[in-house]
Amino acid sequence: MSMLRAIPFVLASLVAVPAAATEIQEVTSPSGIKAWLVEDHSIPFTALNIAFRGGASLDAPGKRGAINLMTHTLEEGAGDMDATAFAAATEDLGAEISFDVGDDALSVSSKLLSDNRDEGAALIAAALSTPRFDEDAVARVKGQVLAIIKSEDTDPNAIASKAMAKAIWGSNPYGSSINGTLESVSPLGSQDMIEAKNRVIARDRVIVGAAGDITPQELGQLVDRILADVPATATAPLPGPAEFQSQGGTEQIDWDSPQTVISFAQPGLSMDDPDYFAAFVADQIIGGGGFSSRLMEEIREKRGLTYGVYTSLVNGVYGASWQGGMSSSNNTASEAVELVKQEWARMADGVSEKELNDAKTYLTGEYPLRWDGNSKIAGILTGMQLIGLPIDYPDGRNARIEAVTADDIARIAQERMDPEKLQFVLVGRPE
Repeated sequence: MSMLRAIPFVLASLVAVPAAATEIQEVTSPSGIKAWLVEDHSIPFTALNIAFRGGASLDAPGKRGAINLMTHTLEEGAGDMDATAFAAATEDLGAEISFDVGDDALSVSSKLLSDNRDEGAALIAAALSTPRFDEDAVARVKGQVLAIIKSEDTDPNAIASKAMAKAIWGSNPYGSSINGTLESVSPLGSQDMIEAKNRVIARDRVIVGAAGDITPQELGQLVDRILADVPATATAPLPGPAEFQSQGGTEQIDWDSPQTVISFAQPGLSMDDPDYFAAFVADQIIGGGGFSSRLMEEIREKRGLTYGVYTSLVNGVYGASWQGGMSSSNNTASEAVELVKQEWARMADGVSEKELNDAKTYLTGEYPLRWDGNSKIAGILTGMQLIGLPIDYPDGRNARIEAVTADDIARIAQERMDPEKLQFVLVGRPE
């Protein structure tokens, strides 16, 4: 089980689809379910990604963490197979089936060999339609989640992440960890898992992406078989937009450590915002570009105040933020914070042609590297549909980056990057 996040499902990889990608086909199954497909018959397996909109944001009141727990219990047996039998059946087929969830979607990722694809699909169908949720399995997975929650309470990075999420998203599900709390998760049992499943897993919420050794007709039939016994509608409505709550400021959380963990954030830009790509390039210059970024140069290289500092545009389906972070010694943390503010303000003065060209070269050059396997392709196709990108989005992505000018960056910095509106969270004992 992965460490699950308090921030939205990150869709940054969606800006990494190569311009020269294999053609994306839209498929409609016999029952009317839409899917996106990239055919590749060179290797006899298919990567299939099925997502259900809403994800952990659909937790019932007072039961934060239930959908996360339910998701990680789906693989603990289905139909007449207990957890051991389900795992053995998957292994016997040479298949891989995994379940994950964020606040934007619950996803099922699979790799199915062509020779026994139907048998693998039957296992996915059973997990989605007739999961067992045996009490012993629920208790075992719940113990793992509770251990994660306890470990987060002693991890300054997790503490900072949770505090930042609450500061910028408030009571919205984005503002809390999908793991839930000890108080919300401890009472959960099998009946809660059934209710959580019905809140999110339904055909009216489904998104499908596939890549590999399968034709459009075969994919349509496969999807219908998998979803045949999944309920038509979910019991919980989809959430509305998340409103960014913070107007700027600093929250300090006392933590006995020689280092202070520093997180910062401001409102972001949705991917359909006309200024998104200007901000995307600006982010690469100020903090997304590793050792070549301005923040790294000023805070690490010139002054040695941190081992590393980063920024990133964090795009969820329901809200977007522009976040960053670093760690610094307690006696230098305040100076590091001030340098972030200074560099945030300095972006309004513009960027050099070298900075602009270097950022564009990197962002367009690394573009195809993200499209390097059927599993990644299937996930990206699902993510594109989730956030509402058009099917031809990859064709014009690099051109939109190349079109960004230094004037564009100066303008969006003046309009969108106010250092006084940055929200900071410091976990440690900064002097």
